[in-house]
Amino acid sequence: MSQEISLRGVFPPIPTPFDGQGDVAFGALADNLAWWNEYDLRGYIVLGSNGEGVMVAEEEKIAVWAAARKSIPSSRLMVAGTGCQSTRETITLTRRAADAGADAALVWTPHYFKAKMTADSLVRHYEELADASPIPILIYNVPGFTGVTMSPAAVARAARHPNVVGMKDTTGNIAQLAETVRLAGPDFQVLAGSASYFLPGLSVGAAGGILALANIAPDRCLELFRLFQEGRWQEAAELQRWMLPINHAVTTGFGIAGLKAAMDMMGHYGGPVRLPLLDIKEEERQTLKKVLTQGGILS
Repeated sequence: MSQEISLRGVFPPIPTPFDGQGDVAFGALADNLAWWNEYDLRGYIVLGSNGEGVMVAEEEKIAVWAAARKSIPSSRLMVAGTGCQSTRETITLTRRAADAGADAALVWTPHYFKAKMTADSLVRHYEELADASPIPILIYNVPGFTGVTMSPAAVARAARHPNVVGMKDTTGNIAQLAETVRLAGPDFQVLAGSASYFLPGLSVGAAGGILALANIAPDRCLELFRLFQEGRWQEAAELQRWMLPINHAVTTGFGIAGLKAAMDMMGHYGGPVRLPLLDIKEEERQTLKKVLTQGGILS
């Protein structure tokens, strides 16, 4: 099975809005997507890490994907986070995501039996999934959460399958990203997994980025991509440096709770996170507000 799909551009991994009772706030999801749709984003990651996908039950996931698809134009990609620990369960969920309108699936490496997640087991996982999936598969390398790193050589093996079309690399290791691009070949599309290294990633062959920062600064993320394409290196480098403190605040600094708080401050809907995640404290909120104000995100 081979499916042509272009991942060139910027994707926000969107947060899933929950109401005060902890249920999905579908109206807020539609409102947020209406705002993001004003920008020339390539598409959206729905129920990835920033979407608290691991906190959301299967039937809720189907409802979220179906609702999101209604608000996402057909010209934009909806990429569903469908990673599960077993290959069998991942296949089932990926098929259901396809039925709900997903154009592709982003699938983290299984990791519970970490010591046994060898190159052979991971390659087999993605090959079996790609055989069974009606939509293209993106590998999701995110060792900060999983403790598992899929090596460039293993990714290149999995990439031989025509339905394994790309990868989100969240290692932050530019040499590893470059080696993945080199070994997997020109048709395999690697996406930088953070705005903190978006420009370095593009410079070694990334096709685009899946960037948490694009949730609150889609215009700046798109501008960096445009500057890179136009060869305006100094301006792109300056913008990359501008991104660092803001991106840190809404990723490793304050996490998903910080990203949601930033959206609230901007007048969009972030809302609460799901336990056992905790919302940020008031002092953290003030620090975040200062970072966003200094960066010009808030006036």
